[in-house]
Amino acid sequence: MGSLMSRPFYITTAIDYANGSPHLGHAYEKVLSDVIARHQRMSGRKVHFLTGLDEHGQKVQQTALRRGLEPQALVDEIAGVFKGMLADLNISNDDYIRTTETRHKQVVQHFLQKLFDQGLIYKGSKTDWYSTRQEQFLTDKDRSPDGSWPEIYGEVTQTTEENYYFKLTQFQPWLIEHLRTHPDFITPRFRQNQVLEFLKEPMNDLCISRPKSRLTWGIELPFDPAFVTYVWFDALTNYYSAVADQGRWPADVHVIGKDILSPPHAVYWPCMLKALGLEPPRQLLVHGWWTVNSQKASKSAGNAADTLGFVRTHGADAFRYYLCREMVVGQDADFSTQTFENRYKADLGNNLGNLVNRLLNMVGRSYAGAIPAAAADEEPEKNLRALWTESVRKYDAAFTDYQLSHALEALWVFISAMNAYIEARAPWKLAKSADPADRARLDSCLAHVAEGLRLVGTLLLPVMPGTCAMLLTNLGRPVPVAFTGQLTWSAACAGSQVAEKCILFPPIEPSTASPAG
Repeated sequence: MGSLMSRPFYITTAIDYANGSPHLGHAYEKVLSDVIARHQRMSGRKVHFLTGLDEHGQKVQQTALRRGLEPQALVDEIAGVFKGMLADLNISNDDYIRTTETRHKQVVQHFLQKLFDQGLIYKGSKTDWYSTRQEQFLTDKDRSPDGSWPEIYGEVTQTTEENYYFKLTQFQPWLIEHLRTHPDFITPRFRQNQVLEFLKEPMNDLCISRPKSRLTWGIELPFDPAFVTYVWFDALTNYYSAVADQGRWPADVHVIGKDILSPPHAVYWPCMLKALGLEPPRQLLVHGWWTVNSQKASKSAGNAADTLGFVRTHGADAFRYYLCREMVVGQDADFSTQTFENRYKADLGNNLGNLVNRLLNMVGRSYAGAIPAAAADEEPEKNLRALWTESVRKYDAAFTDYQLSHALEALWVFISAMNAYIEARAPWKLAKSADPADRARLDSCLAHVAEGLRLVGTLLLPVMPGTCAMLLTNLGRPVPVAFTGQLTWSAACAGSQVAEKCILFPPIEPSTASPAG
């Protein structure tokens, strides 16, 4: 365990494509990765968290032409928009890579030259089906069962073209063996099984170039300047080029959506790395798709981007919580105004926020704002402490599998139990009693709720960093930078001076916040 914890933890998102605005899928992937990165930092790991922008390709060139811009001007504009989303969501990435940067281009060209020198890239002329939308060549096995092309490919045309090809096929046996001997390479596990199913059919060699006669916006092949490299060969290399001189490879986790698992990340990328003599990433964490109000999220419907409006109306942390709580990693999820507002009111406002205010109010009235020390230890207090131990165990187990939804579910069982505990103890009644035993129960009740909230606020820092920092500060406690020594029940809160009041989740009228409705 010591060597594992001392090794830097390298996590990446897929880099976004510079041909549109950020939407819910982009936001979720960044939040999921950010929560994992923050959790690893607080667990004592040195973390390097990378995200960025994929800026080359035919669609970028076409959009720039349509808008009367140079491609570089277009991607500069879009990079600013995506970086703005990261700031709005409080994403703690350590680096932001753009595929137009010199540091990236140099590595891509080095990779291409090395593969060419090894005889793993050859020139050939083929007649293939081509999808402009996906910027890739297709084969008949990409068709739907009825012979049509799936909608994801858009318009598909047949073309004959001379290009360069990477000898992908010779690495198929190695990849199958790697997947079989590394059962956690792709998680959830059923996604790995899908890739193995895909690999039962023989693969084709990968076309890794486009002639400049139809695409100039790309990275030139170092051995033939009449061609630029295929956008996927360019884009996938970002994970390595960002850390090429830092000794951080291989990546621990690539967080990606299910649509780009196979073949790009599960086939092309590990085979490219194997051919280059580099280790594959340790794991691909594959999340599902979001629908919005039970409809497919799309640019044309305008619903995918509108959901980001909840960040403005309800705050980044509430949005982050909802995304993490609502989607079981690996499965699809639906975003709706109703479910968002239900989570905001029930989980955050009524369950957590009200508990904080009840505590501050009682400590202010009965103890001049100083949290008392526990003076009685009866069955309700013992049960609450035992439940915390069980809850943090379940939280950790779920987080180990990156199942944030299950982790948060376990934690909210404890928060609900604290609400039930304070209702049963009824400190507002104990405060009126002249019985010394009742005063001791009052001390213990408020001390236990304060400690429970300190623990919850600490464990939730990676999910809701701003809100939980505010919670801890209002409890009179410092905001920890590590979990060590901070998640065990203690008397740390005794004597801490609390704030008079703390509105963590302000009530908002539904009519003022329905961007997705």
